[in-house]
Amino acid sequence: MSIDCRLLVALFLLLIAAPPALAAEPVAAATTPPKKILLIGAEKDGHPYRTHEYVPVCELLAKCLKQTPGIEPVVSQGWPKDAATAAGAKAIVLYVPWGANVLFDGPHRQQAQQLLDDGAGLVALHWATGAEKDEYGQLWLDQLGAWFHTDFSPLAHLERRLHIADPDHPVARGVSDFTLFDEFYFKLRFAEQARPLGTVEFEGSQQTIAWTYTRGGKSADDAKAGRSFGFDAGHYHKNFGNDLFRRLVINGILWTAHVDVPAGGAAAEITPADLELPAPAVPAGK
Repeated sequence: MSIDCRLLVALFLLLIAAPPALAAEPVAAATTPPKKILLIGAEKDGHPYRTHEYVPVCELLAKCLKQTPGIEPVVSQGWPKDAATAAGAKAIVLYVPWGANVLFDGPHRQQAQQLLDDGAGLVALHWATGAEKDEYGQLWLDQLGAWFHTDFSPLAHLERRLHIADPDHPVARGVSDFTLFDEFYFKLRFAEQARPLGTVEFEGSQQTIAWTYTRGGKSADDAKAGRSFGFDAGHYHKNFGNDLFRRLVINGILWTAHVDVPAGGAAAEITPADLELPAPAVPAGK
């Protein structure tokens, strides 16, 4: 056997005797932390049963939000006592009396303001579109894009056709005009940059009852821009059982949190049982 052949055989034997190379360790895929959405309700405030059901509505909305991957809804009655509960929230949803006061009247004001300054979304439903004190009125205009107060905003219980005034907006995806009976607030004061999203007829003209707003004069496409959504309907609990009504609200919440709203609108499925409420409390002595 020639020297070259012997070298080739030796090399072959070394190769087959060598231990197999270790497989590369798989690289763990980077995980995106869920987006926390803080939903704040309130205790019953004397309104009749099946109206202003603040915490049950927040829990219903939380169930719907969980149907969007990557969303972590947290429900609280009032601003959370533990600051860690609100820390890092990407959106704050208020279904309470006088939303501005709930957000800014208390020791948590600094945390709430910092969240908004950091770009957290802001959503106010029904009475939460209001600010009770004048000192909060301008603040609410700056943060929510509108201000409801009975001193200048008439209200009425009416059946109306809600018209989608900005159908190309992401919040309007999967939502068309629909009819509902509700308590509407009219003639709110609006910031110049507020965009009408939903209107109903009142006293011969279309009145804005749902709107979008980008805080600080920034573009809504700016990843750090604070987005706000207001909807002054929501008096009656049954309206949250309306698929179009509920999808409008869920779309609005997700949009403010900088979550892409699907072309057909956000998932917001519920069952009849989800709308059930505990029996009303019976006053003592009855």
